[in-house]
Amino acid sequence: MAFEPSPAETRLHAGAVAGHAARGAASLLRFLLVLALTFLGLMAITFFIGRVIPIDPVLAVVGDRATQEAYEAARERMGLDRPLVVQFLSYVGDVLRGQLGNSISTGRSVAEDLGRVFPATLEMATLGIIIGVALGVPMGVIAATRQGSWVDQVIRVLGLLGYSVPAFWLGLVGLAVFYAGLGWVAGPGRIDIFYDGLVDPVTGLYLVDSLIAGEPEIFWNAVSHLLLPASILGFFSLAYIARMTRSFMLDQLGQEYVTTARVKGVAERRVIWRHAFYPIRIQLITVIGLSYAGLLEGSVMIETVFSWPGIGNYLTTALLNADMNAVLGATLVIGSVFILVNKISDVLYRVLDPRARR
Repeated sequence: MAFEPSPAETRLHAGAVAGHAARGAASLLRFLLVLALTFLGLMAITFFIGRVIPIDPVLAVVGDRATQEAYEAARERMGLDRPLVVQFLSYVGDVLRGQLGNSISTGRSVAEDLGRVFPATLEMATLGIIIGVALGVPMGVIAATRQGSWVDQVIRVLGLLGYSVPAFWLGLVGLAVFYAGLGWVAGPGRIDIFYDGLVDPVTGLYLVDSLIAGEPEIFWNAVSHLLLPASILGFFSLAYIARMTRSFMLDQLGQEYVTTARVKGVAERRVIWRHAFYPIRIQLITVIGLSYAGLLEGSVMIETVFSWPGIGNYLTTALLNADMNAVLGATLVIGSVFILVNKISDVLYRVLDPRARR
């Protein structure tokens, strides 16, 4: 005979489900509110930075030989004669509509430019963080389990080099050795010039777009161009990830429950990866997230050395040309990436650690 819950139990269960749903909705609402306020704060910072730096956006448009009448007309046309609060509200409205103004350098919409250059940085940084995680995490674990050995010393020296070697120098050496000397990789740029324009930019990621178009030759050419700059970025992220992994592992290996597991005769591999490594995965999410966000915004030197048409190169050119619309747009995108990566890390943290949901 099937068991049928009593009406009281049914009401209790329904109340528990409703309470859980209400808590979930409240948590989601708080998350969206914090995200909106953070993004609003980012827009305020970028706006006021654009107003206080010693670059006159009007002069950048009309030139320093323009008459006073032309200057005033351009200033009024750009809305810079209005009160600062009104300008900010107008700026927020434009950003929410995806209107970031036009670039002086390219003559195109800044939003269009960013949609073209950001996938290049995203592609390079993504491969870089994959390399950094795939090598950095195991290296950190090995260094911690063999503390004081020559393996530990080598890994620590590699980490020190990752912190101290200038990115532009390593990029130039990499080009001289692996491109000019050995010919193992392709040179600067994202793709050979005779392949440029042969694949429709569906996503802006050459590796993905070439596969969608069924062009394996273009795919491998893009890989050849991407491999060296992404590996250099991966080396820098590897240094940080390996160092933090080693530190986290050393702390866990000194815990009593790890000693107890060893005393009970648990296999060393299980002690390391299940008992010691498993708890630090939550901390590593934050480390990897910050490292990834850093690669997305901090690859200016690598993009310059490799003539990589990414957002770092775009931002540098805009600064040199006093192109304030492009500078503010690129800064806004980089800041948004940091916010997004941080929030994704926070969500993963809560998924993996039930204590964080309380």
